[in-house]
Amino acid sequence: MDTLVEESAHAAREAVETVVVRLAGDSGDGIQVVGAQIGLASALSGNDLETFPDFPAEVRAPVGTTYGVSAYQIHFGGRSIKTIGDEVDVLVALNPAALKTNLATLKNGGIVLIDAGAFTSRNIAKAGYETSPLEDDSLGPYQLFAPDISKLTMESVKESGLNKKASLRCKNFWALGLVYWMFDRKRQPTRDWLNQKFATNPDVANANIAALDAGHAYGETVEATGEIAGYTVQRIDMAPGLYRSVTGSEALAWGLAAAAELSGRKLVFSSYPITPASPVLHTLARLRDIGVVTFQAEDEIAAVCAAIGVAYAGGLGVTSSSGPGISLKQEAMGLAVSTELPLIIVNTQRAGPSTGMPTKTEQSDLNQALYGRHGESPIPVLAARSPADCFDVAVEAARIALCFMTPVILLSDGFIANASGPWKLPDLSKLPRIEVSNHTDREGFHAFLRDPETLARAWAVPGTPGCEHRIGGIEKDFSTGHISYDPDNHQKMTDVRAAKVAGIAASVPALAPDQGEADGDLAVIGWGSTYGPISRAVTNVRARGHRVSHVHLRHLRPFASNQQELLAGFKRVLAPEMNAGQLVRLMRAEGCTRIEGLSKVTGKPFLVREIEAAIFARLETTDE
Repeated sequence: MDTLVEESAHAAREAVETVVVRLAGDSGDGIQVVGAQIGLASALSGNDLETFPDFPAEVRAPVGTTYGVSAYQIHFGGRSIKTIGDEVDVLVALNPAALKTNLATLKNGGIVLIDAGAFTSRNIAKAGYETSPLEDDSLGPYQLFAPDISKLTMESVKESGLNKKASLRCKNFWALGLVYWMFDRKRQPTRDWLNQKFATNPDVANANIAALDAGHAYGETVEATGEIAGYTVQRIDMAPGLYRSVTGSEALAWGLAAAAELSGRKLVFSSYPITPASPVLHTLARLRDIGVVTFQAEDEIAAVCAAIGVAYAGGLGVTSSSGPGISLKQEAMGLAVSTELPLIIVNTQRAGPSTGMPTKTEQSDLNQALYGRHGESPIPVLAARSPADCFDVAVEAARIALCFMTPVILLSDGFIANASGPWKLPDLSKLPRIEVSNHTDREGFHAFLRDPETLARAWAVPGTPGCEHRIGGIEKDFSTGHISYDPDNHQKMTDVRAAKVAGIAASVPALAPDQGEADGDLAVIGWGSTYGPISRAVTNVRARGHRVSHVHLRHLRPFASNQQELLAGFKRVLAPEMNAGQLVRLMRAEGCTRIEGLSKVTGKPFLVREIEAAIFARLETTDE
């Protein structure tokens, strides 16, 4: 916690600028539910925030084992929050396995809140401890607070009429009540949520509310003893507007729906379930009332081919998956390149290769997006940098796909998809329209007539009088659109498809630093979800007087037309990536020979301090 000053109005409360809380427990302990409630309460309290759910890949690991631990981390406070925090201020561990797998995230001197009632000899052994951490010195560096949450929860809900198992399930809300007291959060929004969630089962709602209130009351009781401190969290001044908390998957889905509205096209989203991409399908499936059509196909190939069919018929066809599923879609993506149809492919990246770590994050599909098809088949590639940014990137992907008649790959990742943060709702009436007309002129029509500026081919909806046509994967004649095996024609068609994608750069805004000047000692360049830790690290380094700038890429193919010129103004360029250096190799191939990589492939996001250390190491070398 970034402590400010002691508040005289509350003798036991300190004012803090930011707080990082991590909750952990068994998969069945409702950790994700109460984590989301802290986010809601913090947003309503006027804090900026960033959250991240960290859950296991196993559907249901054995209870009490480290494999089944689910966690949720939230960073909230009174300044701009762009990361989930390097270190945790408060760790809530509802069983020994949760403590064992998450204690390393807690800073020295941090608070660890433990359910002592769950630390039975059996649970301690299942977590892999030889002795109880409550009885040895392993928790000495921390402020330990270990009430018997299980027992206190049972007492608080004994009037509810629930059985023992159902009553014990309320302990997550008891712990939540104590956290609410600790950071002065209001309980009413959570009470309202519980009453709505369990409207048909009021006994469950009332029991959880009773546990929530009991946890809060417990905090008030121990405050007088000085056993645990309470804090008030500084508020942030945000631009006026209507805000809501949004995950990357939700923002991406809403961005696609907005793009359909802005272009006057029917959105058809076709996909096959896969972690962590499925929530986009779940969100869009709830938008039937505004005309969105979703199709859960029998496999990945059927999903992408259905979306291609939508594009052929004049709609906005979108398909989605993660790395393994994108591999299966690659042949059909080549078909979309050959037929030059406006298809959007969303890749929510996860740790690989193969099944890898499906619930962990990575940025290792950039090479796949750029080169993962047979033949010369260039596809524009975009990357979202944050949950809220997913909305804008989805609209941009649709603009490029529709205006240039090309498939587009949109890269998200497991962190962006599941993380959440505040998003200011845009005014749809003020967003620029995506003006794309169907071709209706039958005079000299063939399907590969091209716009001289964009090189986009004619898009005639099947059934348009005089514009009947067929297209397929075999090479087409440049002048007639008919099948052609002529070698010179294949060269020409290959060149024009590449030129069309390269020409997109002219419609892309000039690249500018997100922070700092357009020249200096070091540019830290990133893409995707590295945005938050890079931004905070550069802010910290610049506060110490160093000439460091942050440049973040949205367009990865093609690059912005001024990218090389911008980076030439810096002595050195550093690229942090959650892969083995894929952007670095790409940029070196494009002529940026001074770029250096900072790679991390752990399934976890970069820490701010990791990037800071890399920056200072290079600044010292530059000084020498």
